[in-house]
Amino acid sequence: MSLLSRPPAVLVLEDGRTFRGRAYGASGRTVGEAVFATGMTGYQETLTDPSYYGQIVVQTSPHIGNTGVNDEDDESNGYWVSGYVVREASRRVSNWRATESLEDRLRRRGIVGISGVDTRALTRHLRDRGAMRAGIFSGDELQLDAAAQLVAVRDTPPMAGSRLVDRVTTAQAYTVPAVGEKRLTVVAYDLGIKSATPELLAARGIEVRVVPASTPFEDVEAMDPDGVFFSNGPGDPAASDHEVDVIRQVLGAGIPFFGICFGNQLLGRALGFGTFKLAFGHRGANQPVLDVATGKVEITCQNHGFAVDAPIGDPVTAPQESFGRVQVSHIALNDRVVEGLQCLDIPAFSVQFHPESAAGPHDSQGLFDRFADMMTGRRTATRA
Repeated sequence: MSLLSRPPAVLVLEDGRTFRGRAYGASGRTVGEAVFATGMTGYQETLTDPSYYGQIVVQTSPHIGNTGVNDEDDESNGYWVSGYVVREASRRVSNWRATESLEDRLRRRGIVGISGVDTRALTRHLRDRGAMRAGIFSGDELQLDAAAQLVAVRDTPPMAGSRLVDRVTTAQAYTVPAVGEKRLTVVAYDLGIKSATPELLAARGIEVRVVPASTPFEDVEAMDPDGVFFSNGPGDPAASDHEVDVIRQVLGAGIPFFGICFGNQLLGRALGFGTFKLAFGHRGANQPVLDVATGKVEITCQNHGFAVDAPIGDPVTAPQESFGRVQVSHIALNDRVVEGLQCLDIPAFSVQFHPESAAGPHDSQGLFDRFADMMTGRRTATRA
């Protein structure tokens, strides 16, 4: 379908700016927080990442959909974005693995989108003004007058203060068996977990017991795991007191802990640090991060709008003093945001980026080996 043959649509930002284009995917109305993602590939993984729940994703890459979608690369069972914004939607699918076009998938999944938008101008606006609430209107919803559309956008709850993990977590616990000989057992809290994460743990001989976000520590303790993992996920970490309390009990019990993305923010809170909302966040598969210990720069996959407020530099005593010393282990090179925490007196660490990186790059997958080594070391020391 050519761009001009598509029905009209409009994107409305909460500050009143509008971008007109053409309907893409499902038609209707959708609202959420407008954010931009800078990856040139991996749009299917983006759409199926639960961390994007409640967000309208703007793709900065100008041409989207050329490889279609398939039935193997989804990172979860759902398509979680609230809406989708592209500049030029591919009119042809060209990949041997594709099972349908991206637009057909969006339409079937009920994702309201807009194409033909000047995404460069939109991205610059969001960089200058910050991520903000937005709405996409097409079909019958396009008949609403501009004032009513703006009211609908401004009535949307802001991301700050929102607890969203309950919307994306698994309803029932399940187990991903170890590949080959079982070496270790990990309890993984699903705060919006991506399927590649337990698969990468399982590939290292780790049985992964994925549990809902509401799981109490007593249930974890009863499983006697070698380690506890907290996944990525959406929403404001300041609204997740239950999860913070669980982490503190895990740390207090001396159980090795590894967290990524949302899990990193929650470890920061558990250690006593604050968190804050970034102006426009980090989203995409091309985010440079410095590993403080090695001096190496890793290109990472990220999706977060909040960050930990911890001092960069020498180790400090955690505000929750019983957990000892902690050091910022990774730093974002674009804006010096905290990208990782390393506890020095207890077995715990976390990173803000996504080391599973299903769509690439794979610079940071060694962190799963580090977690396995930490658990093996604790088991050996316990048995000695």
